[in-house]
Amino acid sequence: MRYVQPRPSSIVAALYTLRDLDVDLAILHGPSGCSFKHARLLEEDGIRVLTTSLGDEEFIFGGQRLLEDVLRYAEEEFAPKKIAVVGTCVSMIIGEDMEAAIEASGISTPAIAVNIHAGFRENIDGVIAALEPAAAAGWISSEELERQRRVLAAANATERARGAACKTYIAPSRGDLKHVAAAELLALARSGKRGLAIMNAKKETAYMFADELLALHDAVPDANIGYLANLEERGLPKVRGDAAAILAQMRERGVTPVLCGALDEYGENGTAIAAKIAESHPDFILLVGVPHAVAPEALAGITVFSVTNGPRQVAPLKEQGHAHVMVEIDLHPKTLGVHEIVESEFGAVLRSVA
Repeated sequence: MRYVQPRPSSIVAALYTLRDLDVDLAILHGPSGCSFKHARLLEEDGIRVLTTSLGDEEFIFGGQRLLEDVLRYAEEEFAPKKIAVVGTCVSMIIGEDMEAAIEASGISTPAIAVNIHAGFRENIDGVIAALEPAAAAGWISSEELERQRRVLAAANATERARGAACKTYIAPSRGDLKHVAAAELLALARSGKRGLAIMNAKKETAYMFADELLALHDAVPDANIGYLANLEERGLPKVRGDAAAILAQMRERGVTPVLCGALDEYGENGTAIAAKIAESHPDFILLVGVPHAVAPEALAGITVFSVTNGPRQVAPLKEQGHAHVMVEIDLHPKTLGVHEIVESEFGAVLRSVA
């Protein structure tokens, strides 16, 4: 399927993957404006991002010598533990040999080259492009590389089936009014009916999505509600650390969720979550993170309140029968560089209404 709506960039996906691998310095081999917004945001999340700032002259004559200079500067100025050189559309078109530049630079810091550009239609290609040289360098095991291939394929399949990639174009939406949904959710919780609060979040977004489960518990602590979260410790180093931190903080605040999947398994968690739903027979569900991972058949006859951070996800979820769909519009910038659970907008409304 071809899309006429903007889609995530494979270059940016590579950068986020390097962060998850605990790479502390990345060099974008391209123009200074390439991936500017995400490069700036990632610097708040523990990875320094530099650029070779290729211009007209390098477009014609090549930029390997400039890359060598930036590599040496990066090592001398920042003393990183791991460096990754990330390709761009320009470096691909002019045929730059980034591995040769790393070798010629003479740096002693462990470094890999990520040969990627933005011409891939699936952003997961950027993830694989970062993971393959990382595995070759011994930064992850071959088993983890294959596991990553599996979970990425599942995430891609979920997006194509029921997510923001299920149509050629989906109009963005801010979703339903949060105070209306909160009032109805609290009324169901106080009625004594059986409920489930489920988090199936993608990586660091769980720092905010977890708050919505905590807010429901804060509002109605004695309600007949079970809690479920994808906080099993598997995946790349940062992902495992985030899962452990979030679970510990949830427990400290009175919620001990049943664990179901890991933070990078959000795309394939739908089947396991559906089984938990079938066991519980809930009357209502609060489903946050990546709600569309759960097939509509598993939610039939249940009042579903879902929360996403994707404005283009609202219409598909409504079509799949979710009664209320809310959007945490500023979630991603607020969950970069944090190590504590962040209050969500819907969580704040729940507490206020209660």
